[in-house]
Formats: sequence, structure tokens, C-alpha cells
Amino acid sequence: MRCDWCGNDPLLQAYHDQEWGEPLFDDRKLFEFLILEGAQAGLSWITVLRKRENYREAFLQFDPEKIASFDSDKVEQLMQNPGIIRNRLKIESSIINAKAYLNLMAQQRFSDYLWDFVAGKPIKGHWNSMAELPSRTVISDQLSKDLKQRGFKFVGSTICYAFMQAVGMVNDHLSSCYKYMK
Repeated sequence: MRCDWCGNDPLLQAYHDQEWGEPLFDDRKLFEFLILEGAQAGLSWITVLRKRENYREAFLQFDPEKIASFDSDKVEQLMQNPGIIRNRLKIESSIINAKAYLNLMAQQRFSDYLWDFVAGKPIKGHWNSMAELPSRTVISDQLSKDLKQRGFKFVGSTICYAFMQAVGMVNDHLSSCYKYMK
């Protein structure tokens, strides 16, 4: 049995089974998830998931050095791309976040920075229903505050918590889910 949120959608089921909640330590993939979670703000995750390959193409496989060099012409080009979410603030935040990511990476690995917030291991939730899942926690509040101080945008506490769930910093699979025990 899977978590309720993926329902019968094959794309959501595959994401749930293969990615969501799996501890991720690859800096570039973590950056990708941070950008995608920001793009998802105010929308459903399936919207972003359906556009993920388009995002990978439009954002050059989430290469932070290339994204950091995007100029106003590139922003205008992205605003015309129907394959991504055409929200100027979200697009511009991706550029800002790429620069902030590179600054952080000059000091330490992004993975080490993030995983320090959970002492290097996933926090295991104990939830019986979707209604019990929090939308933010003290740790996501701390992560959000610290990312903002480092110049990141679209990293509110709710976005940070969804990010933490996605990259396995938090294991919020329902207790009835086959992935809960992993």
C-alpha cells in the first residue's frame, strides 16, 4: 500500500516509489529539487512533476553556474516557454538561488549544509493519515530562515518542509505505506 497522496496517477506513483523520501546527497539533484519546490509554490506537485523534463531542458540540467549567468533576455525567453511555469518571480528566483547556491558551495557542500539540519539522518514521521502531516516544522523554519539569510528566494518554511520530505531529510511515508519501514 502507498501513501494516499499519489492516488492512481502513474507519474505520482512512480515518483513516490522511486524518489520521494529517499535520502538524497547529490548536490546538483538537491539544487534541482529546491528550484522545483519553489516553482511548485501555490500549485500542486503533479503540475511541476509533469513539467520536470521541460524544466531540466530549459534550466540546462540545473547547472547552477549556467543558471547564475541567465540575463534578462533569457528570463524573457523562459517566460515564453509553455513547458515550464511562467511566473517571472519564480524564474528570477531560480537565478538568484543559483548564485546563492554557488556562494554556499564555496564554503561547504550543499548536501552537508542541508543534512546538518537533521543531524545527518532522516527524521522519521509517525503518521497514520495525510491529515496528520505537518506543513512545516521548527527545523523547516530554521532552514528557511538560514537559506533566506544566505540570499535564497522562494524558500519559505512550507516549501522547505516539502523539500525536506522530497529529498528524504524527513521520512513522512504513512505508517500504512510499504515504504514506511525502509
